[in-house]
Amino acid sequence: MTDTPGTIGPAEAYLRLIDVMARLRTPGSGCRWDLEQNYTTIAPYTIEEAYEVADAIERGNMADLKEELGDLLFQVVFHSQMASEDGAFDIGDVTNSIAEKMVRRHPHVFERPDGRSANEQTLAWERLKAEERAHKTLDDPASALDGVALALPALLRAEKLQKRAARVGFDWSEAEPIFDKLDEEASEVREAIKSGIQDDIEDELGDLLFVAANLSRRLNVDPEQALRRANAKFERRFRAMEAAAVADGVIFAELSLDEQEAYWQQVKRAEKAES
Repeated sequence: MTDTPGTIGPAEAYLRLIDVMARLRTPGSGCRWDLEQNYTTIAPYTIEEAYEVADAIERGNMADLKEELGDLLFQVVFHSQMASEDGAFDIGDVTNSIAEKMVRRHPHVFERPDGRSANEQTLAWERLKAEERAHKTLDDPASALDGVALALPALLRAEKLQKRAARVGFDWSEAEPIFDKLDEEASEVREAIKSGIQDDIEDELGDLLFVAANLSRRLNVDPEQALRRANAKFERRFRAMEAAAVADGVIFAELSLDEQEAYWQQVKRAEKAES
């Protein structure tokens, strides 16, 4: 790989970032904010940066993607620096560990090229991951659900839990029964609302969302992506409603719900006409 004029090679750039992080965490001469951080306080930033990477990809903006990947890499270096200070591990251990894991999980590439299909490779990958998880849970009974991170967004975690359960046969064979389950859960939400017990309402609404995520998975739709698209569509239409109201010389927030709904339908009709 050839460097473009004015840039440095990837190895040198990597070492430079590690040095920058170490200097930021140097007592006395480092950054006070960086020195005050710990794993817990930094974790939310790590999650946020991962989402910003996904957002840049969604928008197809390569300049932003480069920047956001850098921000995400910085999070890895930040956690590794703190671990190094604690004597637990350093960035070298992190990078070597993932390299070893990738080699171990790709024997068809690094050990015995066998021409397996992508689906066969995926199944082999999952078997290897299951074996690794089993080794990590020697003190507790192994479960098909082991390794699904608690910190994942709830919708994404629901999908992953369902996929794990499906691998051992706990799954609907088709989508139709899931619609019946959705109706059942919706009915239970209505009953909980009648009871007025907030915990019951939250519990039943959670069940409804969990089943909706299961339907998405069964239909080969990423529920997180589907909800992002719904968010984007709502935002686009809402902003269009506000703009239409301004063009008509009225204040959107002062309109009745029926009047606002009329703008909503107007925006939907306009979108259909353009498609």
